[in-house]
Amino acid sequence: MFNSRHMSQTHPLTTTCFELPGYRIVKSFGVVRGIIVRSRSIVGNIGASIQSLFGGNISLYTSLCEQARDEAFRQMLAHAAELGANAVVGVRYDATEIASGITEVLCYGTAVFVEVAGTN
Repeated sequence: MFNSRHMSQTHPLTTTCFELPGYRIVKSFGVVRGIIVRSRSIVGNIGASIQSLFGGNISLYTSLCEQARDEAFRQMLAHAAELGANAVVGVRYDATEIASGITEVLCYGTAVFVEVAGTN
């Protein structure tokens, strides 16, 4: 079972593949998802505008994107845990601009229950 404490995007039982090497899928629970809608504050937008004048990585936006992806990922794991899953396969991200400066970040995959291969 997923545990409720903070999990990073390197959870060992999540993958972009549709199989987990060394495990076998014994039950599928269907699609699970985490959705975050984010915007940067006026102060953040001003700071990012100043950074963009100099070119290169705009760290304020990079940080915002990383936080949104991490929150969506954690929501997806929580959704999977609610269904009784202990793994998520086929993990994907999607992002859509809903309005100017407001973006939806979606993390989704297939919730499954896995066992170590070779066990009953």
